[in-house]
Parts: sequence; structure tokens; C-alpha cells
Amino acid sequence: MPDSKLILVTGATGYVGGRLVPRLLAAGYRVRCLVRDPTRLQGRAWLNQVELAQGDMLQSDSLAAAMRDVWVVYYLVHSLGSGNDFSERDLAAARNCAQAARAAGVKRIIYLGGLGNPQANLSPHLRSRHQTGEVLCEAGVPVTEFRAAVIVGSGSLSFEMIRYLTERLPVMICPKWVFTRIQPIAIRNVLDYLVAALACPESAGRVLEIGGKDVLTYSGMMTGYAHARGLKRRLIAVPVLTPRLSSYWVHLVTPIPAAIAQPLIKGLGNEVIVRDDTALRLFPDIELLDFETSVRLALARVQTQGVETAWSDALTSSQGDRIPVTLISREGLIIEQRQRAVPAPVEAVYRSFARLGGKRGWLYMDWAWQLRGMLDRLCGGVGMRRGRRDPEDLRVGDSLDFWRVEMVEPGRLIRLRAEMKVPGRAWLEFEGRPESQQQTLLLQTAFFEPKGLLGLLYWYALYPIHSLIFSGLIREIARQAGSESGPPAETAVHR
Repeated sequence: MPDSKLILVTGATGYVGGRLVPRLLAAGYRVRCLVRDPTRLQGRAWLNQVELAQGDMLQSDSLAAAMRDVWVVYYLVHSLGSGNDFSERDLAAARNCAQAARAAGVKRIIYLGGLGNPQANLSPHLRSRHQTGEVLCEAGVPVTEFRAAVIVGSGSLSFEMIRYLTERLPVMICPKWVFTRIQPIAIRNVLDYLVAALACPESAGRVLEIGGKDVLTYSGMMTGYAHARGLKRRLIAVPVLTPRLSSYWVHLVTPIPAAIAQPLIKGLGNEVIVRDDTALRLFPDIELLDFETSVRLALARVQTQGVETAWSDALTSSQGDRIPVTLISREGLIIEQRQRAVPAPVEAVYRSFARLGGKRGWLYMDWAWQLRGMLDRLCGGVGMRRGRRDPEDLRVGDSLDFWRVEMVEPGRLIRLRAEMKVPGRAWLEFEGRPESQQQTLLLQTAFFEPKGLLGLLYWYALYPIHSLIFSGLIREIARQAGSESGPPAETAVHR
């Protein structure tokens, strides 16, 4: 019976892993999630149904406990965006996983890699995905390796890149790779394959190429998206756009940083289509979707605010993939706190500040926030274009414009960690403290840890504008909560 078998999902905070877990639970399997920081799974509806194991694939001694009693491991981690050494990191992580799985008696590893003819001159990214599969096999544990091209789904990296380029550019100047053939696949079909493999022992020890119904070109994907949205778009191909230049263009137009876009774009010159139909024969009951249907389903999820996971959930930013910082009181940490008495219940106050950002904006001087985002993009940062996963709901690990949600205590507190380019580290925290049934103390706290003299100069140079913006912001949050029954008191505290 499925419920007697324990499944370990690595990469549960990522785009595919975060969607795979509820599918496995619905199929009756016991699930354990291996994560570097368990707090980043806060807010997931399925959190209390899974076991949590803390560990890091790059630290082999942290894996033994996570692998104990596990039947199958899903390997869904990668280091894209972590730097130029992402391939070495991926191989080291895969080797650690395979060796730990063998020592624990794991029966199989299921891995999601990338399509591409191994005999061709593959890009470093695609070559790394293939090599990762090979390394997973080295320890002798049977591996089922699925290879997919672009995954079409709400929040996926590839889908978001296509969506933003097509939405924002009526006329697109494109490099010649837009005519490369590709076989995209819907995220729900990817999940179908990943779950079905558990009940298919014949899939063990195989490389399985998977794709959707349609073979297109990248230009066809863009025009197909435009058709689904009722847009008219024109593509003009030119031979002079190198992958580096293309990545900078993607960086400026979409929420995807150049550091992530460049290795992906280098792979767009490789034809990625299914050449082996073994997956179709092993899983005949999976009904593959065509590209237009996949796009319409993805758009429906976005429009109904049903996005489960997004590419930006991963721990990658202009500041690297470090574990979120725990704030402590120490010398050198600048703290600016504002307080406001709000004649409203704490639930209303929390809703007001938990909905900040994204399409709703920042309530006060939103143009200044947008300008700061534009300047950040010009400096190579993440900017404001990432928006937010859901206009109402927040959970740890979400991206929120140029912030990362570091802490959520529903109904009381959120803490945001800055991911824009700054000479130091910065946080912004909102808290509602109930003083009575209809009275709440709203606290808005900015924390800044300057890096050297430049950090201190940055803080004091921008303090006048920050003071103006943060003062107006707390006032607008209070007003939005229905509090303007009188001029409430405000204090600013500096430490």
C-alpha cells in the first residue's frame, strides 16, 4: 500500500517540489521534506501532513537522518543562479545524495533533468543537468531520470520569461534562437509523470524524455501565448544578440535576473524535443496537453490567485543563496521604529500591511518605490518586477517586489528582508499588537546593518527620504485598516 512507504522530497521549497508534495499526499504516500531552513515551508497548506528534515545536499553529514527508512528519493534541487560554479555545486550535491541514499538502503532516486541531445554541443546548463543524472547513478541506486524542456505553468521560470517578454513588448527584437525547436510540457503533466513513476518499476534505471503534444519554436511559444491573451505581437530576428546581451535584455524587461537568465539563454540554441517515446509507452494513461491549453490553464491559475509556487521561491537573489538571517540586537545594527495606535482589531491591521506590494503597491509615494526598483535593476539587482505570488496570502520564502518574506506570524507580524543592491543588509518589519478588541498598536521597524563606511553614508544620505516614506506608509496602513478616527500618536525611535 502507498501509505506504508516513505518518500523523501528534496527541493520542496522550489517550483516543482512544492507542487509535487501535495500530489504525493493525495496519492496516499507518507512524505518527508528535506530543506535547509524548515521555516521556509511556513504557510504551506500541507505542512502538518509531512515530516521535516533539516539538511543540505552540499553537507553530506546532514543527510543520513533524512534518508532513514526512505523508499524513494525525489531529487529536485539545482544551483542555477548561485554563481558561475553552479555545475560543480550540482555535481557535488548529486554525489552526496546518491551515496547517502545507498547507505540508507533507498530503493530508487527519481530525478527531473533537462532535455537535449547528449551528442550535440549542449550549453553548460543542459550539460550539467545530464551530468547530474549520471552522477546520481554512480552509487548504484536505480535512477529514473525524466528529461523535460520548458515547463509551462503559473509561476515557472520559463513561463514567466515568455509571459513578461510577450506582455510588455509589442515588437520584439530577437536573436536567432527564437527559431529553435522545442517541446514544452505542462507542469501538471510533469507531476503526472513524477507520481506515476512510483507505481512503475519498469521506469527504474531509465532516462525518460517527456514533452507535451506540440513541437514548437520559441517564437511559436511567444505568438501562442499572445494568441491566448488576445495580443498582437511581432518578432524580428537579428543575428547580433549574444546570450550575454540577451540576458541583460531579459533582466531589464522581466523579473528574472541576468545571472539566472544567461545560463538558460545559452541553452536556447539547443533543440530540445523528445527523440525517444519510451515514456509514452510506459505511461499510456497520461493525457498530454497541447501548448495553448497549458497556457490557458496557467493564466487561469494566475487570474484566480491560485499560484502554488513560483520560480522566485528559491533562495537566489542578488545577495546569494545564504540562509535567511536571524535578527539580533548588537552593535552596529541601526533600528528605526515607528508606532501608531490604530482603532481597529489586529486582524484588520494585519490584513492591511500583509497586502503591501505587487499590483497594490506601497500605499504612499509608490512612485518612489518604483524608482528605487528601476535603479536597482540598472545596477544588476532584482528590482520591483517580481511582484508577489498572491495578492492576499504571504508565506516564508515568498518574493515580494525587491523583498524576501523572512518571517510570517499570521494575524500578527511579517518581516521582509531586502534583496535590492544595498551596502549592507536591511529588513522591514510590521507588527500588530492587540491592546483591546478594537485597538491595536501598529509597529513598523526598519533594520539596517551597514557594511563599512559606504553603508553608513548610504543610510544617512537616504534617511530624510526614508523618514518621509516610512512615516506616510504607517499612516496609510492605519487608514486602510479603518483607523482614522482621530490623529493617532506616532513616535520614531532610533538606536
